[in-house]
Amino acid sequence: MTEHWIEVAGYRLDAGRFYDANSHLWVEASVDNDLAHIGFDPLGRETTGDVVEVSFVAAGTAVRRGDAFGTIEAAKYVGPLEAPVSGVVADANQEVLGRPGLLNEDPNQAWLVAVELADTSELAQLLTGEERLRPWFAAEVERYRRQGAVAE
Repeated sequence: MTEHWIEVAGYRLDAGRFYDANSHLWVEASVDNDLAHIGFDPLGRETTGDVVEVSFVAAGTAVRRGDAFGTIEAAKYVGPLEAPVSGVVADANQEVLGRPGLLNEDPNQAWLVAVELADTSELAQLLTGEERLRPWFAAEVERYRRQGAVAE
């Protein structure tokens, strides 16, 4: 997978990743083995607040798009993490489990879980590419700013 970093409203995004507009999670899919890593996009992490604890379902657990694959406790949100894609959880990021604050440092680098994709066609339901990401993300930043959820 080739990285293609862009900046939108002061946030860095990898335009080569897939983004779930509802959960603000990114999916980095490997085309050769159908394994995808899932993490927070920077706006999702910021609007959640400082992360203090995470937990994930056990490896081998099947999840469907929209199902909880774990929980998060943060300054502004406590609740489930919803899967942006369906598959079987293959691995959890042990570094993040041991030190959830890594998500606060750089959500672009700290993945949460790895999932063996059940259906790669689900990726088409997510946003990818600079031409789709720019307008969506800029509108999301503006929406959150109007709500007072992010700094001006």
